[in-house]
Amino acid sequence: MNRSLPFLLSLSIFCFVTVSYGFPQKGQECSKCHTLKKDEAQALLSKFGQNIKVLSVRSGPVKYLWEVDVDTNGKKGLVYIDLPKKNIINGSLISVQSKKNLTQDRLSQLNRVSVSEIPLQDALVLGDRNAKHRFIVFDDPD
Repeated sequence: MNRSLPFLLSLSIFCFVTVSYGFPQKGQECSKCHTLKKDEAQALLSKFGQNIKVLSVRSGPVKYLWEVDVDTNGKKGLVYIDLPKKNIINGSLISVQSKKNLTQDRLSQLNRVSVSEIPLQDALVLGDRNAKHRFIVFDDPD
């Protein structure tokens, strides 16, 4: 018992004294040293499926995450890759302070469709074709 006490005391001192030299300057911007290019993200994500296409890469809403827009079989999505490129996060990122779903906000922007891109040549028109305001209703009879 007496022999283990000094060992435990010295071990506890080393546990409480920790120094990190990874970021010598406080508040240093991580993107100065760490980058993630589109082709790097494509190589990482291709391990999970051949149908994943990377659309764009940007700094994420969290300091140590990259936000990667992807297209999988025509469906646009969003994943996060950590700074050392060892982990991929697929799911919702929610702000604790504002309680906003940051992932859903970005997906809404990513999947937004301009009304001018919707083909209307076969549309059933009710009312004046040249009206100032238009409503487009989608219906699936099946």
